[in-house]
Amino acid sequence: MRLLILEDDHQLGEALATGLRQLGHAVDVFRDGVAADAALAGAPFDAMVLDLGLPGADGMVWLQRWRARGITLPVLILTARDGTEQRIAGLDAGADDYLIKPLGVDELAARLRAMLRRATGRAQAVWTHGALQYDPATKQVQWQGQAVDLTGRELALLEALLMHPQRVLSKAQLQEKLYDWSGAEPESNALEVHVHHLRRKIAPGIVRTVRGVGYALGAAEETS
Repeated sequence: MRLLILEDDHQLGEALATGLRQLGHAVDVFRDGVAADAALAGAPFDAMVLDLGLPGADGMVWLQRWRARGITLPVLILTARDGTEQRIAGLDAGADDYLIKPLGVDELAARLRAMLRRATGRAQAVWTHGALQYDPATKQVQWQGQAVDLTGRELALLEALLMHPQRVLSKAQLQEKLYDWSGAEPESNALEVHVHHLRRKIAPGIVRTVRGVGYALGAAEETS
């Protein structure tokens, strides 16, 4: 997942980002709503972790603005405000989940996965596509019942394609899913290398090339 964390506590924000990156996610951290708002216009985030006590406009104000603008990105509020009325107000403002600090990274990641399942209409925890099975919680991949060993980037690419099984994603869209803004620029052919490895490790038809457009997941019946 490509995640946006909006948290004004620098130490906490970086700690959450580090933990989520270790779980294979691309994460960008911002400390105020203006910066996060600009980031939303520049990258295809899958979910947001939102603090409420922000400098300038409150996190609740930003959430209401985004929902009013039609931004449907799943949002998990993570805050120290633990009153029942505050929880209700956050959920009614458009949050998909509301959690109280402190919270462990593992539970946060599980909550984000649950939000993503709801957002993509997936009832099952394990994603299935033909003979392919992928568990986003454990990052385990099976092809025709056999375990497949993938690197972190290969897993992120496979997950991005599985999230949109009917769509053709451009090279730029896939790179934005795989790489956050905290690291160095990827090599120009990095995505092609990852695609090649998925085809070699899983099956030649698992990723199809749409010439001049990008890549898409192979048809389920062709990858069974």
